[in-house]
Amino acid sequence: MTAVKAMILAAGRGERMRPLTDHTPKPLIAVGGRSLIEHHLINLAAAGVREFVINLGWLGARLREALGDGSRFGVTIAYAEEGWPALETGGGVFNALPLLGAAPFVLINGDVYADCNWSALLARAQSLAENDLAHLLLVPNPPHNPKGDFGLAQGRALNQPTEYTFSGISVQRPELFQGCSGGAFPLVPLWRRAVEQQRVAGELFEGLWSDVGTPERLQEIEGRLRINPSHPTQSIPAKSIPAESKPAQPHSGRSVQ
Repeated sequence: MTAVKAMILAAGRGERMRPLTDHTPKPLIAVGGRSLIEHHLINLAAAGVREFVINLGWLGARLREALGDGSRFGVTIAYAEEGWPALETGGGVFNALPLLGAAPFVLINGDVYADCNWSALLARAQSLAENDLAHLLLVPNPPHNPKGDFGLAQGRALNQPTEYTFSGISVQRPELFQGCSGGAFPLVPLWRRAVEQQRVAGELFEGLWSDVGTPERLQEIEGRLRINPSHPTQSIPAKSIPAESKPAQPHSGRSVQ
């Protein structure tokens, strides 16, 4: 089987988590005693990923300092520098394509938490249908996104009805970006177009998941983990993230980008 690479989107500003994100990149915010991005590195490494790409924008030097070359996790990390302002989701991935290669890759938002089956996600990447450009992991619409993002029928993503929310976890084929040019642009319009062409697969995930985008959601996922702690990641030493001041109250709403 072809080795699968993974990209973690980590360049964003995290406006709704300010002032915490004034000095801490949102992927370095701790959940369950470990930063969000470390959870991804550890879980995907355990599933078999050995090569990661992480894009850097807001406070990118802090991320590079915290994660290093990946050897602490038994992996290698390549960094795609964007500077600030960053290149948004689509532009960030497009900028990193030379580091990702020609095969389908796992793509994860650096600010989500999930207990999904990561080995199964790698299998999706290795077996992605030749005509498919993406495979999206969807979740039931949470209270902060009641209108949803996509529909789902017989393993295919739909633009309507939007009964499910994109989880921030997916598999992408580099050909999705054919015809794109450098600069900042969102990823979702590319998916919408591919969905219209019936070239996007999908599946529903109903396990533990959180889009950790506001202080309230951070508190909620911490509470759920205290009630049911079940994360097998304690064998790898974590660099401590200093406690920060309490974040400001968030703005309401959420949308995929």
